[in-house]
Amino acid sequence: MNVVFARPWMDEAEEQAAVRAIRSGWVTQGPEVDAFEREFADYTGAAHACAVSSATTALHLAMKAIGIRPGDEVITVSHSFLATANCIRYMDAIPVFVDIEPLTYNLDPRQLQGAITPKTKAILCVHQIGMPCNLAAILDVARRHNLKVVEDAAPAIGSEILWNGRWEKIGRAHADIACFSFHARKIITTGDGGMITTNNPEYDAQFRRWRCHGMSMSSDARHGAKTVTFEEYVELGYNYRLTDIQAAIGRAQLKKVEEIVRRRRDLAERYHRRLSDIAGLGLPREPEWARSNWQSYCVLLPESADQLTIMQRMLDQGVPTRRGVHTSHMEPAYQIEPWQCAGNRSICGCPPRRCRCLPVSEKARLYGLLLPIHSHLTYAEQDEVCRVLAQSLHNG
Repeated sequence: MNVVFARPWMDEAEEQAAVRAIRSGWVTQGPEVDAFEREFADYTGAAHACAVSSATTALHLAMKAIGIRPGDEVITVSHSFLATANCIRYMDAIPVFVDIEPLTYNLDPRQLQGAITPKTKAILCVHQIGMPCNLAAILDVARRHNLKVVEDAAPAIGSEILWNGRWEKIGRAHADIACFSFHARKIITTGDGGMITTNNPEYDAQFRRWRCHGMSMSSDARHGAKTVTFEEYVELGYNYRLTDIQAAIGRAQLKKVEEIVRRRRDLAERYHRRLSDIAGLGLPREPEWARSNWQSYCVLLPESADQLTIMQRMLDQGVPTRRGVHTSHMEPAYQIEPWQCAGNRSICGCPPRRCRCLPVSEKARLYGLLLPIHSHLTYAEQDEVCRVLAQSLHNG
């Protein structure tokens, strides 16, 4: 049996949506994007949603909107895909890495106070692999210090958080801004793409200008005008647009999101049951205030196991896996790019690609293992994943 690691759920609905956009004659940003934004805002409960070309571009615009400038410090996690830290560096600001909680792989709010300095301007938290972070505790610290908060919600479409006694979608913009990804590995996909949600109309207006070269009006507004209208380019912007073909596919995907999340939650619960008796294997857990979409299911190998060896044994038996989430400070790029931690890196004596302030992040990077989880995964295939994992650990 050969198991597929990840596969999006796409069928005739997405095919027909793409054809609809193509046959309309409007294939760049236009009416399908407008509709996708309205539907996504309705789904999350946010006042505004702005479609862009990726979650990375979404994060870049979020940093720009909250006023991050060269030399500012933004507190975030190293344990995340590099786009999280990179968007801070795009502004010539400094990422300040704090450690994560061991069971959720998310920013540990207890680490924030010690990382705040007079240069701190914002907190960039991540809902890692779909698991909501402790946003209430993070916002409590941020408000006491007058800091902006951006949610890197790239993998968290469909995840929920208990907020004032009600279950609410991630992306309702409980913080200042939330940024999502439509990459093929995410819950829903447009091939690639992103969405920014906020309740701040000024931020939303800025996003719409910046994504289209700083243009004073949208292309569809200009083309739909009954009188000759000239656009102006009022400030420096970017080409960060989503196409109408992508948006049409996204609209079809959005109709499936609840069913996709239900399926993944069912598979995650089966993993919990079938892996709980493997000695030394750490399993992810939801806090009582969180409902994950289980974009990924990450187990923590025993420290006696070698990550690469286990992955190769499983691959040899037809079960592909992925190492745990990237950890930015352990990557070559961040031996060049500047970053800080809660300690004093100039005197800490930490070896290259290591930080004594980030032990949980490093352990997750070295021993984390992502198992296959997607809508097409059958129970039989999942049972095979569990069998092969147990056998691979036992043979070690």
